[in-house]
Amino acid sequence: MFICLANTICVKEFEDIRFYKDEEVQPALQEFMRHPMVKTLLQFTFPEKTSEEITTILGECHSIRDFQTKVIYNSVLKVIEKSTEGLTYNGFDKLNSDQAYFYISNHRDIILDTCLLNTTLYEQELIMTASAIGDNLVQKPFLMALSRLNRNFLVKRGISPREMLKSSMVLSEYIKKLLHEDGRSVWMAQREGRTKDGSDYTQQGVLKMLGMAKGKNSLAEYFAGLKIVPVAISYEFDPTDILKMPELLAKRMKEEYVKSANEDFNSIMQGALGNKGRIHINAGEVLGKEVFEEIEREHTSINAQLKAVATKIDQHIYKNYKLWPANYIAFDLLKNSETYANKYSDKEKRQFERRLSRRVDVKNALELNSYLLMYANPVINKEALYEEKS
Repeated sequence: MFICLANTICVKEFEDIRFYKDEEVQPALQEFMRHPMVKTLLQFTFPEKTSEEITTILGECHSIRDFQTKVIYNSVLKVIEKSTEGLTYNGFDKLNSDQAYFYISNHRDIILDTCLLNTTLYEQELIMTASAIGDNLVQKPFLMALSRLNRNFLVKRGISPREMLKSSMVLSEYIKKLLHEDGRSVWMAQREGRTKDGSDYTQQGVLKMLGMAKGKNSLAEYFAGLKIVPVAISYEFDPTDILKMPELLAKRMKEEYVKSANEDFNSIMQGALGNKGRIHINAGEVLGKEVFEEIEREHTSINAQLKAVATKIDQHIYKNYKLWPANYIAFDLLKNSETYANKYSDKEKRQFERRLSRRVDVKNALELNSYLLMYANPVINKEALYEEKS
């Protein structure tokens, strides 16, 4: 049944989730280049250029790579210039320029996570990714067009369990096609939705979906062939931290949280333009065949294997996560300790405390602890990782 689905339905179903083909790039640009939000993006990206000069640049975009390198790359550089203290990265020099990889990372920002990764891949002359994005985030036609121009493919949200099963099978086959037939790297977040509390963990459901296309291979064989690279993306400050608080507090109070109409769009804008301090991206080692063979030897059931793979990815992300002074300060404030006092200065502590007082009611213990945990959890997770190994 599954083989039948893969051979007869998936190709057609790809039409619902795929990004643009190169021949569709110019028609899409001609249709949307005058949209007010697209014009705003272009003016932000090229503030020194006239409308005619920008039109010329767009006219030179005859493929997704053209659009990414001539426009989006410059947009991201402008974001880095305007809202950060700089982007650094490491680990990518160990990857091969002619290889397609499956990058899986922690998820803190709706748009920037994948944009920053692709900026890094472009600068390191590695294959840039096709990137997953929830279809709930691109409901507006201009956002859908921009996402498809930026090589995003859609993950369907808010559908029935029966539809979700079919959608997951199609998505898994599409990722397999991208990696193995098209030689295209792929990025996915380790979980559905951004991490709200700063504690990054991989959802088994993401890996279960990924493994649906394994065919007759064992899960270990299939995952080894994907060349999975865990990636840790570390923002010194989260510009959307205060926007995440209502949902975080609701969950801690065990209350239902309902998003406002423009919440995701506001998060996208604040994430792009708000102050992020320093950003570091660390590529872990490719999870090789021996990793999955060991997991297969130790665990007989598929669910146990998926859980072990998720744990392995988490360990790589915790290990490679760049901890900033703000993380150590939040930990010490949360624990009322000076455990990491040597990791930050008095000035940095005062600055963080000012940030804290401007965002939450410091007299409200639930608000205070919830906010501090956003920044302290990466320290807690790294501590736990090294305790397990000792």
